[in-house]
Amino acid sequence: MEIIEQTFSEYLITTDRSKMDVAAIHDFLSKHSGWSDNIPLERVKISIENSLNFGLFHKGTQIGFARVISDFSTIAYLGDIYVLEEYRGKGLSKKLMDAVMNHPNLQGLRRWILLTLTADWLYEKYGFAKLPKPEIYMERYNPAVYD
Repeated sequence: MEIIEQTFSEYLITTDRSKMDVAAIHDFLSKHSGWSDNIPLERVKISIENSLNFGLFHKGTQIGFARVISDFSTIAYLGDIYVLEEYRGKGLSKKLMDAVMNHPNLQGLRRWILLTLTADWLYEKYGFAKLPKPEIYMERYNPAVYD
């Protein structure tokens, strides 16, 4: 898949997997995210290897991340989205979401999936909505998987 890079001011958003700071991503996800506390480093590595990743960098330091799991034809799952707290409030989450939603291989999909407890206001700007028919949604969930 073609690597997409976008620079603005002192920031870079890239899909180049080789530029992802796996240690920084793991630190945030395992200690600060609230949704994947204690996730092992090896699990993060495997998730990055098997996803379309979007890294947000400031002067070469990774400060944000998002990843998409997709068949690139009908469906995509958007997850592990974050911007470090000290960089929030600068419009960077919108830039990151713009990069994700405008990626050429993610156009024309029938369904996007996102699970979140925060930032509904952001995702609603990109067409995400609460489940209109929650009765058709099923999941198999193990919240203790990393314990």
